[in-house]
Amino acid sequence: MHDGDIIVRSLAHGAAFADLYDRHQRVVHRYVGRRLGTAFAEDITSETFLVAFARRESFTGGLDARPWLLGIATVLMQKHTRLEARAWRGMLAADIARVHVDDIESADERMDADGLAPHLGTALADLSRGDRDVLLLHTFGELDYAGIAEALGIPLGTVRSRLSRARRKVRAAIAPHVTPHALPAPGREREHHRG
Repeated sequence: MHDGDIIVRSLAHGAAFADLYDRHQRVVHRYVGRRLGTAFAEDITSETFLVAFARRESFTGGLDARPWLLGIATVLMQKHTRLEARAWRGMLAADIARVHVDDIESADERMDADGLAPHLGTALADLSRGDRDVLLLHTFGELDYAGIAEALGIPLGTVRSRLSRARRKVRAAIAPHVTPHALPAPGREREHHRG
């Protein structure tokens, strides 16, 4: 059964919405936890599903509710901007591998993750909200370009330009702290398609 079917069924039988929660709760929790830290992940995740339940009649996403849910979570996190910026500046080295600028994840063995973490965290905190949301929905939310466009309610071209700009800014901010072969050449951005 597809997510859209679950949501339609929940219009007549509200308890059916629990299936959607069971299916996507971990994804939303992981996304929020990576952005704000685990202390806030539970509350924002719960609030995301409460908002989704209240707005389920407006769902038009078809088969996959992930972009819709992550879009709701992204909006809910906006009230935590200062907290998120602080979290990025105190970013753990373990999170470095999760934030890939182009194919940075294939180069992580050439990086000093402990040394790079503060620079990457600062670069992420300094991005505009729109650029950061696109980059992190792609990286932490594992959404493709179309999913990001749906999550944020923006055109596909805007997703492409924001992601390109975010990658360029992050790349420039961390380049002085990375070995020369660790970052791919600019302009080799690919459109990742993820479930």
